[in-house]
Amino acid sequence: MKKTLLSLVVLGMTVTGAAGVYAGTKLEKINAYLNHDIGFKVNGSAYTPKDGNGSKLAPITYNNLTYLPVRAISETLGVKVTYDAAHNQVLLDAKQEAGPGTSDQWTKVVYTEAQLKVIKQAYSEFESFETAYAPGQMAAGDSYVKAAASSDGVNLLFKHMTVNVSPRDYSSDYESKSVKLSNGVTAKWYTPDETPMLGFQLDDRTVTISSPDGSLSSAQIEKIAVSVAKLQ
Repeated sequence: MKKTLLSLVVLGMTVTGAAGVYAGTKLEKINAYLNHDIGFKVNGSAYTPKDGNGSKLAPITYNNLTYLPVRAISETLGVKVTYDAAHNQVLLDAKQEAGPGTSDQWTKVVYTEAQLKVIKQAYSEFESFETAYAPGQMAAGDSYVKAAASSDGVNLLFKHMTVNVSPRDYSSDYESKSVKLSNGVTAKWYTPDETPMLGFQLDDRTVTISSPDGSLSSAQIEKIAVSVAKLQ
């Protein structure tokens, strides 16, 4: 799958340091189109390529060929992308260590006794909401940090994601897009600010997962969502 997608990638888009390319002498002006009709799926889940600032990226259609943004596509497949300005080359490395950008690498979240105590205490602050829920897996390279009770729910903070569990669903005020998770649960994506959020009902509560630093793709977050369950 990596080879198939990467063979279509245009090297001139969303590469760190790519501004240096425009100083070259081998540029050729063309007429191309941003194709907003093309959608993406990664491992069966909807995916929206974005740049480093969180802005949506569209494929380019030129001479009946479709060119994809190299960094957004390759990193969601676990391929490291860098730009060598000295030699004017884009470098792709598929042999990187597993990290939050590696779509097929996962690890079980192992909470210590002390962490479990803090998590359960956070839930106990809300009447009729004492049962603790938390994700059972995370992307390789991520790590659990802490739990904190907010004004109307519990936030489980990880290095690369935030999992909010609340009795309220805040997505109703925003335009959303429904997706079906692998366990059959219907969830919805919405963006109240610059960070996309995935929300879904789980028993008597709403779970919302996001990646504030943009390290996790929508496909990764949807996979993590399936693992959220009651803590034993």
